[in-house]
Amino acid sequence: MKMTDENISGNSEITMDDVKNLIKKKDEIEEQIKAYYDVLQDQGVGVEDSLVDAEGYPRADVNLYQIRTARHNISCLQNDHKAIMAEIEEALHKLHAREKAKREQDEAEAQEEAMEHQVTLPPPFARVDAVTEGSPACGAGLRVGDELFEFGSVNTGNFQNLQNIASVVQHSEGKPLRVSVIRAGQKVQMSLTPQRWSGRGLLGCNIVPVQR
Repeated sequence: MKMTDENISGNSEITMDDVKNLIKKKDEIEEQIKAYYDVLQDQGVGVEDSLVDAEGYPRADVNLYQIRTARHNISCLQNDHKAIMAEIEEALHKLHAREKAKREQDEAEAQEEAMEHQVTLPPPFARVDAVTEGSPACGAGLRVGDELFEFGSVNTGNFQNLQNIASVVQHSEGKPLRVSVIRAGQKVQMSLTPQRWSGRGLLGCNIVPVQR
C-alpha cells in the first residue's frame, strides 16, 4: 500500500491533526488485514497452511486464487502497518519535542519579560513607624512600615534629616504632596495633603530616618 501523502516524518511542523490522520490510516490498514484474515478463515486455512494435497496436487476443496490473493495482501498490509506505526511514533516524538521546546521558550520569554518589568527600587531615606486613625496620613493611605523615597520635594538624593520633611509639611498646608514609598517590595505612590485635624500636627504619623 503506497502512502498518498508526503512522508510526514520528514515534516518538521507536525500537528495533532497529522497524528490523527496517521492513526486513521493505521486503523484502516488493520480493518483490511482483518478482512483478509476473514477470507482465509472462511476457506478454512491459515497464512501458512499448505495449498496442496497429500499427492502434491493443488487442493480442490478451497479457492486457491482467493487464498493466495488474501495472503499476499496481508503480507503487504502488514509491512504498511509496520511503516505507519513507525511514522506515528516519530510524529508523536516530534510533536512532544516541539511542545516542550515551545513551553521552555514561553517560560524563558515570560522570565525575561518579568525581569524587564522589574523596577529597581530606590533606597529609602525614612520609614513610617506610626499612623493615627482618622489622620491626613491615614486618609492618604500611608501605612506603618512604608519606606519613603520621595516626600514632596524631598527625595533620597537630597534628604539630610527629618527637618527637611518638617519644612516641606509646614510650607504645604492644604496643598497635596506626592509621596512615594516602598511597600512589600513594590513602589506605591499617593497624594498626602498636610492639614489641621483633631490630632497633633498636620500629618498624624511618625516618621523615622532609615540608617544608610
